[in-house]
Amino acid sequence: MFGMFKKKSEKEKLEEQYAKLQKESFELSKTNRKLSDQKAFEAEQVVKQLEKLN
Repeated sequence: MFGMFKKKSEKEKLEEQYAKLQKESFELSKTNRKLSDQKAFEAEQVVKQLEKLN
């Protein structure tokens, strides 16, 4: 019950953002390659931020 008040750590937020960007990139790869590449690049930036945290 107390878990619903727990705030996400910075690492959890970045992991969630990375997963979202990867999913968007995959979906866009079917229709718009340029936007897909942009989302993949953004996901790589998130990975770099995650590496800095570790």
